[in-house]
Parts: sequence; structure tokens; C-alpha cells
Amino acid sequence: MKKLSHHIILILFSFLPLLPAMAQEDAEYTMEIGGGLGGLFGVNDANTKLFGQPGFQGSGTFRYVINRRSAVKLSLGYASLSGNTKNVDDFMPAVVGQAGSDRLQYEFSTSLIDLSALYELHFLPYGYYKGYQGLHRLVPYLQLGLGAVYSSKGKAFAPTIPLGFGLKYRVAPRLNLGFEWRMHFTTSDKLEGLEAPHGIKSQMFKNKDHYNVALFTLTYSFSEKCPTCNKDEW
Repeated sequence: MKKLSHHIILILFSFLPLLPAMAQEDAEYTMEIGGGLGGLFGVNDANTKLFGQPGFQGSGTFRYVINRRSAVKLSLGYASLSGNTKNVDDFMPAVVGQAGSDRLQYEFSTSLIDLSALYELHFLPYGYYKGYQGLHRLVPYLQLGLGAVYSSKGKAFAPTIPLGFGLKYRVAPRLNLGFEWRMHFTTSDKLEGLEAPHGIKSQMFKNKDHYNVALFTLTYSFSEKCPTCNKDEW
């Protein structure tokens, strides 16, 4: 009897190293919700620098997690944007289509509403506990999608093609910090209310108004994936 009890104790102790691994199995969540704050930078006739004349941007984010390496994100943003042609090196005539030495003096302030649907591709499998899957808490990713933007100046509406990159960091099992940068290419030349100041009509994305956003984000993961369901191959 004494020998049997010794064997039982040894078997129990042999399972102790496995307990932390079992406790640290990373839960899978299929959805995230949150928001972001940062800046919006217009690239238009009143500003030709990539990060010139910044405006404020706030956004709401909903993300559907496909697997550890990819997700689909819906982002709705509101931004303020302003600019002045006096900060542009390029010469624009005061009267469109007429020669002269007088420069165009134009200042604007507008609000932008942006809606984007993006696909995210992670460079590494994303998660909180590394585990046997080799998950990483800090993951870089690429993003590409389609969207639309509305500007209160001139009531301009245009489709957009956003693309960029980002970083995600899993602070806690359900909490995610991030930074992302996106360039939005549009088909409109009227987001700042100034169209073709050189008198030259443009086509597609050439000589159109574009903008980029840089955001710090915070999201909360929810809707845990069924732990008894068949797991994907990561």
C-alpha cells in the first residue's frame, strides 16, 4: 500500500510541468471593437507635402478575425483638414486659364468622413501566449482595401483605395494596442474645394486629392471561438 501511494504521488508530480502550459492555452476571439486617434494629412493643391498641414482624425474600428494571420477590418473616421496655397512652392495663377504673375491665394477648412473596408495580412501569427503555435504578441501587418470619403467643402464625395501597414501588440488576452498608417488614393480633385487650379483636367488618380492617416488604436477582443470545434491550421 505504501509503495502504491508513492507511485501515485510520482504520477501526480509528473503532471505538474504540464499545468502551466494547459493554463496558458491561448483563446481565440473572432471579433474586435474599438477606436483610434491620430492625424490626417491632405495631399492636394493646397498642400503637396506628405505630412504637411496636419488635421485631427478620430475613428471607430470593427475587426473580424479570420485566423491568426489575417483579418477584415471596417473603419469609420471623422477628420478636420485645412490648408493654404501660400505654403505650396508650385505656382498657380490667380485666375485659372489666364497668364499673369499674381499667385493664387486660397485658404480652406473642411471636415472629412471616411469609411474603409480593409484586409489585413500579418507577417507572424498573432496571440497572447506563444504556446506550441509560436504566437507573437507584437505583429506587423499590411492592409489594403476599398472605401469612400465625403468632404463638407464643396460637398465632394469620392471612392478611395486605402493601403498601408500597421503594428499590433496584445497587451492582455483581450486587449490590443496598435499603430497604423494608410494612404488613401481618391478620384476627386475637390476635397479642399479647389479644382484644377492650373486649368489642366486630370484622369483617374493623377493630379487628384489624396490623404494619409496615422492612428494609435485600442481594441477589445470578444466572441470567443468554440474551444471544442476543429481548429484551423495556422
